[in-house]
Amino acid sequence: MINNRILGHFHESAELKIQAAAALAPAIAQAVDLMFAALSNGNKILACGNGGSAADAQHFAAELVGRFERERLPLPALALTTDSSILTAVGNDYGFREIFSKQVQALGQAGDVLLAISTSGNSANVVAAIEVALERDMRVVALTGHDGGAIGKLITDADVHLCVPHERTARIQEVHLLTIHCLCDGIDVALFGGDVHE
Repeated sequence: MINNRILGHFHESAELKIQAAAALAPAIAQAVDLMFAALSNGNKILACGNGGSAADAQHFAAELVGRFERERLPLPALALTTDSSILTAVGNDYGFREIFSKQVQALGQAGDVLLAISTSGNSANVVAAIEVALERDMRVVALTGHDGGAIGKLITDADVHLCVPHERTARIQEVHLLTIHCLCDGIDVALFGGDVHE
């Protein structure tokens, strides 16, 4: 019984990744171009999300500041999910909706990129962060699922919306992680050339 459930998870995940590949690949390439342009111009990438998406934001920042699959100089990326004093102070004084937007106001500059992650597309604090980023003339790469939710309606033509066509949070997060790895690899290739695992 449990063995069949496990196999079901693997098959569903694999099928979704194959299905999503054709739909998402062009948009992932656009996101790579957008991030590459920002980093090449001396700008940075800020990332945010809740729960598993917070872990994905931190994972992305770690791959850029440390390394993905090759030795290179660190790249400027920051997860807005990690400073417990900021999160609790802003959450306490202003409300949970503002925990990321206040940081975007403080740290974001025109030309920076916000990587905004929400499996539902409706996370209020991620929506607020996007609103502030757009006000500051930052670009946004949004990772969502379902139908894109409120975030899908906010994204402009200058931004990139990567919406995983599925309803289950676990499956959406699995494709988000693969997408993050594609972004990291694409950034490395754009900045430093091909190689490694071509």
